[in-house]
Amino acid sequence: MNNAISKDDTTPLVVVIPGLTSDSTSSYIKHLAFGMAKRGWNVVVSNHRGLGGVSITSDCFYNAGWTEDTRVIIDYLHHQYPKAPLFAIGTSIGANILVKYLGEDREKVPVAGAVAICSPWDLLIGDRFICRRLLQKLYDRALTIGLQGYAKLHEPLYSRLANWEGIKKSRSIRDFDNFATCLVGKFETVDTYYRHCSSSSYVQNVSVPLLCISALDDPVCTREAIPWDECRANKNIVLATPQHGGHLAFFEGITASSLWWVRATDEFLGLLHSSPHMHVQKTKNSDLQLSMGSSIDQGPYVNIAEDGMVAAVGNEHAGNKVVEHFAGLGEIHNKERDQMVSATEQKHHLMEEKSDIAPTAAQVSEQSSNLQGVKSFDVIAPVKRCLNHLSRQNRKSMWLLAYIAIITSWPLVGSILHLFSRKKLRNVSPATSHRR
Repeated sequence: MNNAISKDDTTPLVVVIPGLTSDSTSSYIKHLAFGMAKRGWNVVVSNHRGLGGVSITSDCFYNAGWTEDTRVIIDYLHHQYPKAPLFAIGTSIGANILVKYLGEDREKVPVAGAVAICSPWDLLIGDRFICRRLLQKLYDRALTIGLQGYAKLHEPLYSRLANWEGIKKSRSIRDFDNFATCLVGKFETVDTYYRHCSSSSYVQNVSVPLLCISALDDPVCTREAIPWDECRANKNIVLATPQHGGHLAFFEGITASSLWWVRATDEFLGLLHSSPHMHVQKTKNSDLQLSMGSSIDQGPYVNIAEDGMVAAVGNEHAGNKVVEHFAGLGEIHNKERDQMVSATEQKHHLMEEKSDIAPTAAQVSEQSSNLQGVKSFDVIAPVKRCLNHLSRQNRKSMWLLAYIAIITSWPLVGSILHLFSRKKLRNVSPATSHRR
């Protein structure tokens, strides 16, 4: 990081969390960092422990759910540059770590906004998926080789803390996690590790604007693991699920010189930075914690576009029943509750003026829900327009590729049709002569 940055600098800071065995030297990380730097922002790549040329000095290794390093780095940057807005971007396993961190710390995170690209979401589902077909097995084997190379860099520690012979014989990610990750991280079983470190169970607690991009044809992180309902229920999340894009691919143009997800990330964070909707850290812990079920079972919550875009439109007043349940935990300062009369007054007026009070309460509830729906929609609408614009540009590239394919293949198709027609005419000619 540039040491010349002033402590009072207000230039946004972007923290990037790479994927499995990736670091600041990976091509896609460089491409992302270059795109953010072109905007004039400062970029910090949070390399995982033991990667990026940094040795491990303790008995602690990173894993798919290790959020402590991310927490320490973000807190340090926020302390050093308190006036600079902080944004975070996670890719693949890094996206899982980022979402889990945001869900764990809730309102306390100093992050103004975040982006999660190609997150595995549910590691247990992903484990079942990656050994299902031949293509997935090839990816599984390739990622395992990368993990074995990582372990080779720190062989003395793994030989002491884990099963080194088992690591060398591992043929899948699950094998490596069984012989290495579980032993180092003190997990009872591999499935226990996957359940504990999955980010899908933390989605409902995310309190910052979060863009999630997951391709439906991702060969590594299956669409089956996407927490659709949790994303719909959380008004802070925009979920983009393009039909195509693979895993951290989304190549653009004939030469594939750019990545769509990098451009989408750049525009989303740029739009968020220029809007009043950036998250502001809350120092006081909230005593009220809404359960996942209370927010999911009440709707509607989303607008779903034809291209798979899911965006929350909000319905905050639905949580009033939960507020009543937890009323003894603390006083809730809310404009809705300030406008509503207390339960005792409602009961008293209900007995005296039953016919007058009923329509008034209904009107207050309807007006508050309409106002909140419009406010939440105003927050999400600019982001949706931006992503739809990007999708339309991507379609133009696809049509151009289709046109080029037709033009280049037409001579070959014409030759085949010509040969086929000549052969058919030869078969017809003898039959005609024979009739004569």
